[in-house]
Order: sequence, then structure tokens, then C-alpha cells
Amino acid sequence: MVVQNSGRGGNMLAKTRMKFIKSHTSPVSLHSYLSLFLSNINARIWNINNFHLLQIYITYPNCLLKSIKHNSTSFTLQIFHTNLSSIICYLNLNEMTNTKAGKLLLFFLCFNVIFHTVILMVIVVSTIWAEWEGEFFPGIPKIKYEGPKSKNPLAYKWYNPNEEILGKNMKDWMRFSVAFWHTFRGTGGDPFGAATKMWPWEDGTNSLAMAKRRMRANFEFLEKLGVDRWCFHDRDIAPDGETLEETNANLDEIVALAKELQGTKIRPLWGTAQLFMHPRYMHGGATSPEIGVYAYAAAQVKKAIEVTHYLGGENYVFWGGREGYQTLLNTDMERELDHMARFFEAAVAYKKKIGFTGTLLIEPKPQEPTKHQYDWDAATAANFLRKYGLIGEFKLNIECNHATLSGHSCHHELETARINGLLGNIDANTGDPQVGWDTDQFLMDVNEATLVMLSVIKNDGLSPGGFNFDAKLRRESTDVEDLFIAHIAGMDTLARGLRNAAKLLEDGSLTELVRKRYQSFDSELGAQIEAGKADFELLEKKVMEWGEPTVPSGKQELAEMIFQSAIFSASEIWDSAFEDEAI
Repeated sequence: MVVQNSGRGGNMLAKTRMKFIKSHTSPVSLHSYLSLFLSNINARIWNINNFHLLQIYITYPNCLLKSIKHNSTSFTLQIFHTNLSSIICYLNLNEMTNTKAGKLLLFFLCFNVIFHTVILMVIVVSTIWAEWEGEFFPGIPKIKYEGPKSKNPLAYKWYNPNEEILGKNMKDWMRFSVAFWHTFRGTGGDPFGAATKMWPWEDGTNSLAMAKRRMRANFEFLEKLGVDRWCFHDRDIAPDGETLEETNANLDEIVALAKELQGTKIRPLWGTAQLFMHPRYMHGGATSPEIGVYAYAAAQVKKAIEVTHYLGGENYVFWGGREGYQTLLNTDMERELDHMARFFEAAVAYKKKIGFTGTLLIEPKPQEPTKHQYDWDAATAANFLRKYGLIGEFKLNIECNHATLSGHSCHHELETARINGLLGNIDANTGDPQVGWDTDQFLMDVNEATLVMLSVIKNDGLSPGGFNFDAKLRRESTDVEDLFIAHIAGMDTLARGLRNAAKLLEDGSLTELVRKRYQSFDSELGAQIEAGKADFELLEKKVMEWGEPTVPSGKQELAEMIFQSAIFSASEIWDSAFEDEAI
């Protein structure tokens, strides 16, 4: 038996064969065949994980092939007729028809075919018509704020959504969002190992019925977590069809359900098109050298923008995982960059045509899966937008783990985006500095979260963007409650970062230290320089007048002391405040 799955994590093939028939070029003893059959029969029903298109093949070498194809909400049993004489043609016919052993062999062959076909049909049919009953997360309560003294892992310690910080409710600073792909399509699989997670509601298929079940689980998760935004790739929420028309119809059916489940309180923070998984995009989408692929990518983005708009999405993201190169030897970089610019221009035009008012976002990443991705970091993306006249049409979605891969801190990337007027959204995660790939971990470092929130406060928030948890459970975390614990911890970490950053800015010591470093420019000459009115002759004259300049200390250690003291004192202040509330 061969079980073949095709899915988001790539093609996976799990095989086991029923080796009871072996090709021979000459007649052999029937008893030898029977012995071979009985000693080698190895029938196992494989656990089929959640991948896109399920195809189950039952293969009997030289005998017969049956196939069950499961797609959407129906299945067909296809029988490829072959004559059983193809197995017995190598046997002694007299022995086959006149001995009990021959009849026994034929009985086993027929029984095996029927038995395993029935078993697999039961599996497929049960996945098609079985509806999930009850809650997806039984035993998990609605997550509430209990304060920093709480020991309850299913409670917020620092995130109090309606608490006002610097003139805004905490929920308005944060605008948290759950990533559908990591939360509901993540399997724990990696290049070196198979999936480790099979959530209770999964049936092992990527049918429309299963997609609807996942969508219901998503909204129950949002409701219990108290989060009113979510993000998605088009192919994560609905399965591919045989044609673009069928694929779009699948997406429409799932999006209609999502619209119903959203109600009036929940909406997508952003949507996007998955232009990196399918083999057609192996050379890229907007930068593919094949015009048919370029056109297909455009059609897919067109549809993804439409459904994002239909669902009330506030942003639309472009992540160009394949928009880059593996080698420049076969790459016309200038032409590819021009094509990508034309692609973005067409997206802007279509967005305006359909009345979508959300922000278009580019998500920088240096590499992986390509060796070099064209939107390497925030500075590179900003330069691209300026060159092609797209400033004002796009902002940036900064992912902290991508910053790590580009050799920057998340704070650096956020500040680069902010000072260029391009900070639009944050993919809240972190990477492991000891590894060189995108680990997509939940952000748990309070110091890093404080630096992140300093940029957000200086940006006066992220709206209409927010914080999307583009983070996944570790491969070894396999309990359903781990999904909640990870999000709670990530939200609490950023909430604590907000509190610390607010304290740091209210204290003013760090702001004053920075001001003093540049105070020499708070002069008449400094004003001339910053206004572009000080030429080299004037500056040379000043040097002749002043002589050798005195260079002051940078006070880095003092800055770090102030930062750490503010974090410590902020924790003390908040702890005291919570104790007062309890009294």
C-alpha cells in the first residue's frame, strides 16, 4: 500500500508495500508462492496527516491497482482492471486449479483486495461526512486577566486589554492577531522529521469539509483567547482544486463561512497569497522568468485581495519567499526587479479599483528559501519603493526573526521602517541567535519586547496594522493547551514591554541622555547644517576659529543602566499597583 500526501510542507510520501507477489520470468511452485505471500504480507493502515490533496493507492505488483481519490466533499473509487491471470500466468495452471493451495492463494488475494479497500473507504467516507461535535478546546476557559501574581498558565498576567497606557487602551496599542497557518496548519514537521502534531479535530485530509472544521476551530480559539483579529494565506484556509476556477470556488466557500463566523467583532488583520509552496513558483511569482507563472501569480493575488476585502481585512501582505535568486549566473536581476515593480503597481491599481482601503505591506526577509531575496531588509525594501515611485502606496511588515537573519536587531528594523514612514505592521516572533534559519519562536524576551514597544510608541501605534503572531509551537510541544499557553505568554511579554517602554519614556532619563549627545547641533550653525545651508567653506572657517574639537563620552553603559533600571522599577511599580488594587 502506498499513501501519498501533497501539502503545505511539501510533498511527503509514506510507503509500505504488501510484498506477497514477486515477478518471475519462469513458472514457480505454487507452494513457494503461497509461502512467500504468507511470510511477507505486511498490511498497515497509515496515519494520514493534514496535507492538501489525499490520494490513496493500493498497489499489488503485477496484479491490480485500485485508487481512492478524495477531493472536496466527494470520493470516487477507480478500478484499473487487470486480469488475475497476470499473477497466475507464472504458475503451474494444473496445480492452481486442482489443488487446495491454489484455491487458498486465490482466496487470500481476493480477501486482501476487498478488506483493505473497505477499510480505506471507511476512513475516507468518515472524514467526509463526520461532523465535529462539541467544543474544539474543551476544558479551556475564556482567557482572562488575573495580574502578575497569578500562577494560572491559562490567564493573562500583564495584558489587560482595557487598561489605559499613555492615552490608549492596551488592546489598541497591541491589535493582536492569530496566524492561521502556524496555529491550525502547523504539524511540527521539519526537514529532518515527520509531523508530531495531529490535533483532535483533524481527520487527515485537506477536504473542504476539513477546511470548514479548521475555520470553526480558529474562531473558537480567537473567542477563548479574547483576540479579534486573524491572518491567513489563501491556500492555508482552502484546498487547491484541479483548475484555478475550482480553486477559487473552494476559497469562496470557505471565505463565506469565515464571514459568517466573524460576525461584527472579528476581522482579518491581513490576508495574503501563498506564492511559494506550489512547484509552479519554484523560480518565483512576480519575478519568474516564465510569463505564464507571472500571470498565474497575478490571478492568485487578485483573488486574495478580493477575499481580504470581502472579509473586512485591514491590510494585505506581500512576502516574496521565492522572489530572489539562487545564482546570478542565470538571473537577469534588473529585469526581475522591474517585473516585480510592475506587479506591485498592478496590485495598487486593482486595490483602488475594487475600493479596498487597507494598507499594502511588504515583508522583508534576506533569504530562505532563496539564497538572496530581493526585499532583504527594511532599508532595501524602502530603496525599492523609492526607486519605483511606490512610497505612499506601501508600508512594511517587520518580522523580528527576519531581522535576525539579515544581521539586524528587530529594534533596528523597526526604527529603519519608522523613520522612513513605513512601519505598518509587526510579525511578532523571535529567532534563535545560535541557528541560522527562521525558527519562528514566540517572543518571550522582555528586554526585546520593551525595545519593540519603544518604536511602536514613537510611531503612535501601528493601526491599521498590529501584532501578528507569526510564531509556531516547538516541534516537541504537542498538547492542545500549548497553543493557548504560547499565545498568552507572547501577549503578556509584549504587554509587559509596553508597560516598561511607557515607564522609560515617562521617566525621561534616556531621552535626556540622547538629547545631550546631540546638543551641539542645537545651535545656530547646527540649524544651518540641518537646513542644508552650511557649505564647506563656512564649516572650514569654523574649524579655523574653534581648533581641535572636544569629543564627549557616548555614555553607552549609562544608557544601558537607565534601560535596565527602568525595566526593574517598572515591574516594581506595576506590582505595587496590583497589590493596591487587590486591597
